[in-house]
Amino acid sequence: MRNAFAAGVIAECNTPSHFFLTGDLGFMALEQVREAFGSRFINAGVAEQNMIGVAAGLAREGNKVFAYSIAPFCYARPFEQIRNDVCLPSLPVCVVGNGGGFAYGHMGPTHHALEDCAAMAVLGMAVRVPAFDEDISPLLQHIHGPTYLRLGYDVRPPDTVVPAYQAWRQVLPGARGALVALGPMAGVAWTALQSLDEAARPAVWAVTELDTACPPPPLCAQIANAPLYVVEEHVREGGLGMTLAATLLTHRIPVHRFEHRHALRYPSGRFGSQDFHRRESGLDAASLQTLVLDGTQ
Repeated sequence: MRNAFAAGVIAECNTPSHFFLTGDLGFMALEQVREAFGSRFINAGVAEQNMIGVAAGLAREGNKVFAYSIAPFCYARPFEQIRNDVCLPSLPVCVVGNGGGFAYGHMGPTHHALEDCAAMAVLGMAVRVPAFDEDISPLLQHIHGPTYLRLGYDVRPPDTVVPAYQAWRQVLPGARGALVALGPMAGVAWTALQSLDEAARPAVWAVTELDTACPPPPLCAQIANAPLYVVEEHVREGGLGMTLAATLLTHRIPVHRFEHRHALRYPSGRFGSQDFHRRESGLDAASLQTLVLDGTQ
């Protein structure tokens, strides 16, 4: 997805008032951004706290700024700077975290981003989690304040067409409730359930904007008499599941049954690939298919 992000930045944001900062990362992906932006592309080095401060200073001068790094390095390490320098004055800085969830697999928990959406949302940042490569450009067009952009892998089924961008999109029809997935997990769920009969599976919805948590009427109708499954590669606390549950209660939207699958951190105490950690949390395609089939019995 980072290649789509680089292309999107060049297409949508290559203006004199846009700056791009990187924490000495992005090789084999950001070279074209560097060439397009010229002096507006700054390698801030392995100094993420300073990078956020510089981004905030540039934004105070009327610019829009991207600050890019591996997800945990750009949201956890400079948390105080994001809060004080970016969020309190509400500056147009987009913190871009590449490799959300377990994406950096074998590098271990220091390189995983499991609570990033909650951490950024609690500061008042708009949290954006593209599900597919095509989501990048529409999201980049609407960055006007403190924003966290979480990048992952587009894992939709082969030879499929993604519906036009919306914060909530149905990507696969189904007649037994709905499965709501945050960002790239929509592609995992789409792959897992497409082989099931439509009558035996829930509709699959992709959610890409965490702060736009009110489900659309068609989804509300689907879950009135059938299960709602919420799937995210993020811890339970502060993620899509909790946000959506609060919204459903606040708006008194009836739900037949609520099932939440989320990152369990490290139940075995072992570390491995992204696929390994997804299996441990029941977030892989086989586990999601079993979850849905068990719910029909």
